[in-house]
Amino acid sequence: MKKPSSQFVNSMLILVGGAILIFQISGEERNVYMLILGIVMLMYGLYNATNYWVETKDDHKKEEEEKNNNSF
Repeated sequence: MKKPSSQFVNSMLILVGGAILIFQISGEERNVYMLILGIVMLMYGLYNATNYWVETKDDHKKEEEEKNNNSF
């Protein structure tokens, strides 16, 4: 399983990529390379974050099962 700090990195990639996109779209002069960089950062962060969420979505169920099994 990934470390929780990687989730922070993924969140920062999403925020920075989105900020780059918003900044470039709102300006009069658009740099295509910055737009591409923003999209890549945003999509990479989203991809890794969703993979992390899928891996850990049932963790609370495992903990509850362990508690129930230990109580008997």
